[in-house]
Amino acid sequence: MTTVYEEQAPPFSPVAGRRSPAIPLLVVLWAGAAAVVALWWQSATSVVGAAGWLTEAGRIAGLLCGYSCAVLVGLMARVPLLERRIGSDRVARWHAMAGRYTICLLVAHVVLIIAGYAARTQTSFLRETTTIVFHFPRVLPATLGTIVLFAVGVVSARAVRRRVSYEFWYYLHLLTYGSVFLSFGHQIELGAEFIGSPVAKAAWFALYLSVLALVVWFRVLTPVWLNLRHMLRVESVQRETPDVWSVVVRGRRLEKLGVEPGQFFRWRFLASGMWWTSTPYSLSAPPRHDRLRITVKALGNHSASVSRLRPGTRVWAAGPYGALTADRQTSGMTLLIGAGVGITPLRALFETLPGEVTLLYRAHSAEDLALAQELESIARWRGAKVLYALNGADGKRPRLTPGALHNMVPELVDHDVYLCGPSGFAEDMYEVLCAAGVPARRIHHESFEL
Repeated sequence: MTTVYEEQAPPFSPVAGRRSPAIPLLVVLWAGAAAVVALWWQSATSVVGAAGWLTEAGRIAGLLCGYSCAVLVGLMARVPLLERRIGSDRVARWHAMAGRYTICLLVAHVVLIIAGYAARTQTSFLRETTTIVFHFPRVLPATLGTIVLFAVGVVSARAVRRRVSYEFWYYLHLLTYGSVFLSFGHQIELGAEFIGSPVAKAAWFALYLSVLALVVWFRVLTPVWLNLRHMLRVESVQRETPDVWSVVVRGRRLEKLGVEPGQFFRWRFLASGMWWTSTPYSLSAPPRHDRLRITVKALGNHSASVSRLRPGTRVWAAGPYGALTADRQTSGMTLLIGAGVGITPLRALFETLPGEVTLLYRAHSAEDLALAQELESIARWRGAKVLYALNGADGKRPRLTPGALHNMVPELVDHDVYLCGPSGFAEDMYEVLCAAGVPARRIHHESFEL
């Protein structure tokens, strides 16, 4: 992809009025949880004995679990307001946290309800379980949904997630929709809050139908429209380093995408062995009116197959996503810190961010520096600096301490810092930057370990 530079670096011009909607959204979500508790309180009767306490606690847990399921699916809907203004990585962390809450509430609901009913009928826990599952309306499908949700939760646990393929995790994760569908009926049929209360029932239906509409619109219809409109195809594939390749994608009217440097798409290449996987890759160059470019490191079977793509291969994309953009700038000085394939969004930002920009590139060796020639050309064009942190001849890693960063980048505390790389590196650098005195509000980072 030929890079076209402007005659001079863009002046610093921060975007006004683009505050993140994260806090207002969290307030709304917690207010919804409070409303659910109020719904239970309004319908609650007097609590008598251990059976009553267990049953009512199970009801609260069940209501909150049902609400959490709706939130969980809503966070999966890829709503642009969330993905572009809050950031895909942050939304993914919220989704993971909501998932943990959902599983805990689900366990509490199941155990407390069965224990409460068993205490009331003076039967064993196992016998009451059988009675509820096979004789209560809509509970058998809900049980199947519970099993599916548990399976998703187990596979999503970090220790397990690292040991399974991305494809297996992704497609099992999609079963969350099925588990929520299977569980919905018994909420309406058995929930005391909804029996005899058309308003409460209508509100619950409205909550779930709204979430369903978001999923259908943004995860199904929007990508279909994007790909029919822009007709993306692979134009060329170029080797950058022994295990890094750049793919140029050509399409029609790409300026209509509204994509910004620093963002990413989820890409599906309609080639043999690749069509069934949708993977997030950042743009590694500013978008053009007819071309986009990504740069991919061979980390697995799918990413390794990118090098074998042929010109003309159809591409199915969804996006753009991500909030690692110029909108986050608050000052006229910026430091970009990248490692590994995390250099790709920073490469696009290095060319386009206004103001004074410095790039620090961490890699094992000089041959691992993907896009290095382009970075040097951009630095010469705009009078910027590229700094490298490479292992020594003996393999020793450079120490990126607060003092070392201050020596490399004068006035570090007055810089915005954009950080992108493997999760361990990003976490370490975040702590170093904070220790160096950089305010947390000026450290902008995004992880793509989704």
